[in-house]
Amino acid sequence: MLRCVAIDDEPLALSLIQKYVAQLTQVNLLCTFEDAVTAAEFLRNHPVDLLLLDINMPDISGIDLVKTLEHKPIIIFTTAYKQFAYEGFELEALDYLLKPFDFDRFKKAIIKAEEYFHYKTNDKKQAEECLFVHSEYRLVKIPLSNIEYIESLEDYIRIHLTDSKPVMSLIPLKKVLEKLPADTFKRIHRSYIVPVSKIRSVVNRKIQLTTAELPIGESYNQAVKEWLQGK
Repeated sequence: MLRCVAIDDEPLALSLIQKYVAQLTQVNLLCTFEDAVTAAEFLRNHPVDLLLLDINMPDISGIDLVKTLEHKPIIIFTTAYKQFAYEGFELEALDYLLKPFDFDRFKKAIIKAEEYFHYKTNDKKQAEECLFVHSEYRLVKIPLSNIEYIESLEDYIRIHLTDSKPVMSLIPLKKVLEKLPADTFKRIHRSYIVPVSKIRSVVNRKIQLTTAELPIGESYNQAVKEWLQGK
């Protein structure tokens, strides 16, 4: 179970979170705080896996509180103010629950937190099956089997999927390659990563995938030949 703390200056909001958590098996709610300063002191001395917190609070905002934490747990913001979404994104918050949120939306966020916790703690099965990236102010889980190819757009990447529209994320191509299984995803060009399983043919330094044809970069040509021969 995820060790969890909830922080909100509204007692009714905390009561609702307690009610929702009581219906779930993924979370152990250690304690709740109406005061962000007291909560910050607790967090400095007690490790937690998940933090549910409001943003617009007196004394310290939820965003400023997260910035003070040396070891950041998984963050889910619970707030009535959608204008803070970008700041939450910069802090790599897992989710952003806009009040009032119902149990189903809360449960979805908690399940995502559980999945991401296993992903972060090197659960081999979870790491092999999916990729987590930040996109449009939220953390998106992408099954590896749905990736057609990944394209670099300077500071961004575009993840082309087999069953839905592409996902954009602010992350370098080199960094996302480090998150993928090295035996199943290969870089073929300074701008492209492809899943080996999606390769249909290789002709004239071009790789034919299920839905696209991509060039092989000159500096990657020999490496591509070597891993294709060993495929």
